[in-house]
Amino acid sequence: MNTPAPIPAPSRRSLLKFGAAAVPLAALGSVLAASQTAAALTQAAAAGTGPNASAVPALRMPAESDRHDRTFMAWPALSSIWSTQLPAVRRDIARVAYEISRYEPVVVVARSGQAADARYQCGPGAYYGITVIEIANDDLWIRDFGPTFVVGPGAIAGVDTNFNGWGKTGTSYYQRFTEDAAVAATLLYDYGIDRIQAPFVGEGGALETDGQGTLLATVSSLVNPNRNPGKSQAQVEQALCSSLGMDKVIWLAGLAGQDITDDHIDCLARFTSPGRVLLDKPGPGTDQLWIDVYQQAKQVLATATDARGRSLTVVELPGPDRTLIRGKGKDFLSSYTNFYVANGAVFVPQFGDTTADGTAYAILQAEFPGRDIVQLNIDNIASGGGGIHCSTQSQPAVPPAL
Repeated sequence: MNTPAPIPAPSRRSLLKFGAAAVPLAALGSVLAASQTAAALTQAAAAGTGPNASAVPALRMPAESDRHDRTFMAWPALSSIWSTQLPAVRRDIARVAYEISRYEPVVVVARSGQAADARYQCGPGAYYGITVIEIANDDLWIRDFGPTFVVGPGAIAGVDTNFNGWGKTGTSYYQRFTEDAAVAATLLYDYGIDRIQAPFVGEGGALETDGQGTLLATVSSLVNPNRNPGKSQAQVEQALCSSLGMDKVIWLAGLAGQDITDDHIDCLARFTSPGRVLLDKPGPGTDQLWIDVYQQAKQVLATATDARGRSLTVVELPGPDRTLIRGKGKDFLSSYTNFYVANGAVFVPQFGDTTADGTAYAILQAEFPGRDIVQLNIDNIASGGGGIHCSTQSQPAVPPAL
C-alpha cells in the first residue's frame, strides 16, 4: 500500500481568518515559508491592501481539471445514517476509490475503529494506491465537509467552509455531523497545509469554478439563513470572492428545502473549460420543481459572461429516464452532472437507462477529449442524494513558483 507523498511540515501551522482588514505580507515577515504566507497573500491581494498589493500573486480556487496531487474520500461511519444499507454504500465507496486510484493517489479518511475494514475493502489499490488515514468522521460527503483548496505560484492553502450539516439542524433532513465538521482542520494539520477559515458557511459542492476567477453558485444553498443568517447576497458574494480568489459570481436561483443541500451547483451546472458549461437537463419522470430550476439556470447562463467578459457556451447534459433507472426513491440522485474530473479521467455514474448512459458518455468524451470516461454503478451512494463528485475532494498540485 502506498503512503501519501511527503509534504514538508511548516515551522508553524496557522489558523488565518478573513476579517475587516487584510494583513499585509510585510507584517508577517520574510522568514515565513510560501505555504505559510499563502492565505495572507490571497487576503492582501483580494483586498487591494499592503505594499505592492496589485503585484501579489493571490491564491485562487483552481479548475477541477487542473493537475491533482491526490483525491480525498471518506469512509461512511454511521448506521444511524445509512441503516442496513451501510455495507452496500461502503462497497460503492471502495469501488470508486479503486477506480480513481488507477489515475492518481487516493486517501480515505476513516474512524480508527473502522480503518482496518476500510483498508481491507479498498484493497491494495491500483498503480497509485489507496491510503487509509485515521480521522474521525460521520459520513462520506467529503466534498462538502473537507477543505476546498486554493493555490498560487509555489503555494497552497485549504479553505475550511465551516460545515454545519447543510444547515439542517431541527429539520427532517438532520443527521449527525459533529465529526465531519472537524475533518477539514484535522486533514490540513496532518498534511501541513495552511488553513483559511472562510468568512461564510457553506460546502464544497456549492462551489464551481473555471479556474480563471469565475464562480458558479446557487442562491438557495449559500444565501440562505440556515447557513449565512443576516447576510445579503452581495455580502455572501464578497466573502466568496475574498476567500476563494474569485472575480465574479454567476448566481443561479436553485431550489431550497427540496433536498439536504438546498440544490448544490455540482448537480446543476459545471465548467468543463473556461467559457464552457455543462447544464443538467432533467430526464423524463423528473418532478416539475427541478425542471423549473433547469429552465431558470438555462436563461441565466444564456446571457451571462464570465470574469473575463466571455459569453458562455452551454452544453446540455440530459439526465436518464427515471422510470428506466435501477435506483428508486425521491432522494435518488440521477444526475450525470455530478461527475468528478481526476488526472487523466472523468468519473460519472451510469444508472441503467442505456440510451441516456451512452449519451452522457459521448458528451463527456467530447468535452474532455484527452481523458478516459469511466462510468460506475453507484446506486447505493446515489440513494442518499449524492454522487461521485459529492464523495470526492481533490488536492490540486502546487503551481511552480514565479
